[in-house]
Parts: sequence; structure tokens; C-alpha cells
Amino acid sequence: QLHIVESGGGLVQPGGSLRLSCAVSGVTLDYVGIGWFRQAPGKEREGVSCSSSDGGNTYYTNSVQGRFTFSRDNSNNTAFLQMRHLKPEDTAIYYCAAEDSLICFRVYEAAEFTSWGRGTQVTVSS
Repeated sequence: QLHIVESGGGLVQPGGSLRLSCAVSGVTLDYVGIGWFRQAPGKEREGVSCSSSDGGNTYYTNSVQGRFTFSRDNSNNTAFLQMRHLKPEDTAIYYCAAEDSLICFRVYEAAEFTSWGRGTQVTVSS
């Protein structure tokens, strides 16, 4: 059974950086597409990025394009989301999701993913 644990969240000042980790177990990371999502208080869950299982392109939502970078370490079954130039509006709970053999052509909705972690809180505030 696929299991996901996110880590790396915290409190950071505007303009700062954080790197989120998504540790995946129960499946080889090479075989799954990874999506990062976030949910701010009172808002719907929003797709942040989508990375294909074949190591192809990663897609980002417009608001994070150029500031967030996805990567994966298949040898350690861990994916990452490097977040730079953080803004207060980036404050949210960030979730990692996985889907077997998913090929991304854009940032997908949450319904496209069946396996989820419990999330990690990111707060951007001075």
C-alpha cells in the first residue's frame, strides 16, 4: 500500500525559502506521478505542481511559476518542492499526492490522485 509523508514546512519570512519533502513508501517512485497541492484556510485545495511518472515535464500553477521547483530522488523514494521568494499568500497546508503511472500535461485537480499525505503547514509571515 502506498504511503506518503510530507515534511519541511514551517514559519518563514516573506522572501524566504523552504524545501518540502514527500517520502513515498510502498511503491517505487519512478512509477508514480507526483502532485503538490495546497489549501489555505477557507479556500479550496489548489494544485501547485504536477510531475509525470516518466520523469517528463513538471507543470506549475501560474502563481508559483519561476519560484517553486519540483525534483525527485528516485534512489531514496523522495520528492521535493523547493519554494523560493515566498509570499504571505503562499501560506497553506501543503499536500503531496501520488498516482500510479500518471503522465502530466498540466496541473491536475485533486480528484486525479488517489494517494495522499497528511500535509505540512507552511506559514509566510513577518
